[in-house]
Amino acid sequence: MAATFLLDRDAWDVALDASGNIAVATEPYSQVQDAASAVRVFEGEAYYNTTLGVPYWTDVLGRAQPSQIMRARAQQAAMTVPGVIDATAVLTTLPNRTLGGQIQIKTATGEIGITI
Repeated sequence: MAATFLLDRDAWDVALDASGNIAVATEPYSQVQDAASAVRVFEGEAYYNTTLGVPYWTDVLGRAQPSQIMRARAQQAAMTVPGVIDATAVLTTLPNRTLGGQIQIKTATGEIGITI
């Protein structure tokens, strides 16, 4: 069973449990959170594996492109999470030229999760 640090949904930073220790998330929530994190990683940013991430600097930011391309990149990034067998990105446009949405994942054990 995979575990990861539990991140605060607003600050996207580590959270503490009731005892004051760093909180840990387990499957299936850890996979949902990891899928959201994967979409937020800029290509080359992951220190130990620079091939991970979305090419925001080179292909996304400052470039007009069909939403299907960004949706496909988000889905590909989510699929890099171990145990995720399917991912669907639902994108929304927010004020100030901000892109938002959610990633819906399905795991190998049949769990379905949604992350924002």
